[in-house]
Amino acid sequence: MAEFRYDEAFSRNLGWVTASEQHRLRQARVALAGMGGVGGVHLQTLARLGVGHFHIADLDTFELANFNRQAGALVSTLGQSKVEVLRRQVLDINPEAEVTVFARGIHPDNLDDFLRRVDVYVDGLDFFAFGARRAVFSACQELEIPAVTAAPLGMGAALLDFLPGSMGFEDYFGLEGCDEAEQALRLLVGLAPGMLHRTYLADRSRVDLRGRRGPSTVMACQLCAGLAATEVLKIVLGRGPLRPAPHGLQVDAYRGRTVHTWRPGGHRHPLTRLALALARRQLRG
Repeated sequence: MAEFRYDEAFSRNLGWVTASEQHRLRQARVALAGMGGVGGVHLQTLARLGVGHFHIADLDTFELANFNRQAGALVSTLGQSKVEVLRRQVLDINPEAEVTVFARGIHPDNLDDFLRRVDVYVDGLDFFAFGARRAVFSACQELEIPAVTAAPLGMGAALLDFLPGSMGFEDYFGLEGCDEAEQALRLLVGLAPGMLHRTYLADRSRVDLRGRRGPSTVMACQLCAGLAATEVLKIVLGRGPLRPAPHGLQVDAYRGRTVHTWRPGGHRHPLTRLALALARRQLRG
């Protein structure tokens, strides 16, 4: 068995990063909640970037319905804990990595430990995990931890950064006091005001916000991971442009389009309010 050497394993990153920057990535600590469609691919991508320390949280196990998109979803891992499978994969990429597992998911009792000494939080929670998502982003804002979310939409991805000193998650989305259906609409509209994915949905019956069901593709998850890992690199290394919320980015591979969005006031912005009104009408119809 060949001896593992970190410097050689991640040497092909050099050129796009310097040797000293690669060392900083090796020292970085990233927290990821949710090891599903996007979270698992985020984790694998960051591991191959050479990030050396992870906190990962998920209480779920792999099932057949995960096979179309989730890293770690294999016949050989059916029924196994997602965090344990993905921990093994990270250590197979970098045996020197430190991976702290939160196998009960995210809850008030472990949130402090989950975010302790973390440089960046990357959101991989299920779209409908409203309570957990609000709690983590609120804690990140309080602790001044940069938080990145990249949502898979259609065959594309929508990116938002919530950075210390910029607009917070709640101010942007306005989920407080809303029922689950309204939270789903606000989250969907806020993530991607450009709505590039709406034009090619082939079967609308597969979208059921009230029933907490919706389609997803592996292409979207892979695009999310590329966007999120790039933001992590820029945050950790302190280089490159960062455009925090209320700025956003949506990339759609199917349509071959990219849009930058800007919604001052977040959910209070007139265009966002109009989009929400149209979405509510469509949901009722």
